Amino acid sequence: MQIIRSAAHARAGVLGNPSDGYHGRTISIAVKNFAARVVVYEWPELEIILSQEDRCCFDRLEDLVQDVRLHGYYGGLRLIKAAIKRFAEYCAEQGIRLDRRNFALRYETDIPRQVGLAGSSAIITAVFKALMQFYGVSFPKEILPSLILSVETREIGISAGLQDRVAQVYGGLTYMDFDREYMERHGHGRYESLDPALLPPLYIAYRTDLSEISGVFHNNVRARWEAGDRAVIDAMKRVADLAREGRECLLARDHKRLGELINENFDVRASIYRLDPRNVEMVMIARRLGASAHYAGSGGSILGIYEGDSMLARLKEALGELGCRVVLPIVA
Repeated sequence: MQIIRSAAHARAGVLGNPSDGYHGRTISIAVKNFAARVVVYEWPELEIILSQEDRCCFDRLEDLVQDVRLHGYYGGLRLIKAAIKRFAEYCAEQGIRLDRRNFALRYETDIPRQVGLAGSSAIITAVFKALMQFYGVSFPKEILPSLILSVETREIGISAGLQDRVAQVYGGLTYMDFDREYMERHGHGRYESLDPALLPPLYIAYRTDLSEISGVFHNNVRARWEAGDRAVIDAMKRVADLAREGRECLLARDHKRLGELINENFDVRASIYRLDPRNVEMVMIARRLGASAHYAGSGGSILGIYEGDSMLARLKEALGELGCRVVLPIVA
């Protein structure tokens, strides 16, 4: 029996976040420290095997409450079902005939939840990778992120941008340009894989005590942008420009300027968003210690550049007192 295994890794934004949802530009890394993994094999019926996140049996009432805080009311099951449905529909739309084999599918993930490291999109991406291999089909690489995004926006009704899916499909270090005119003409953005060796020493810190679902603190920025709010429009344009300049800094190995851009990315974001004070505190502590820092995603984790083992040790100690874990991202 053939057993197919696939994985998609966590995503951390280096620059430009959150302009991906506003026709901006971003630079992101796929973080191999954490992954969502899917196993698919032929089976008499089509069966989705529940993971720990989808459990319905608890030892105590408090355990159920904590599970819902961490995973919501649906766990990963709705993501899996929506991904399979969208995969099948897209194949039908493209005239791709799938053989009539059934399969069993199980998944697991160690991506920290609700801290902005793209855990949900990683599950969907891993499902698509596994099903393409199982059925022996392939989709254009540049189209796949948009297809994966449609699972959340079209099937589940979650508002999201393309950055996470591009990073997880392309892997490594990716520069993305979501220019409106280009996307309307081609159906996807401009995606450029860069050499991860260009990166300076990076750290990621994430809180282990947060349980807010992504987007809770995003308030009305989208509505303000659509209404033509000049502050929001200018902020998104500036954040996008930071990513473009950041690409030049990477190629020139100008890490000092790159760190300044990372700090400015957070400052611009803070000017238009209502941010969770717990997450802001992480950024401020890292900056006081000499590291650059901004949000790695929607909140709950930060990313920045550090200088030397001594600074890293101080970061781990100070952020650890907040209940944060500090890791060095593996980018391959």
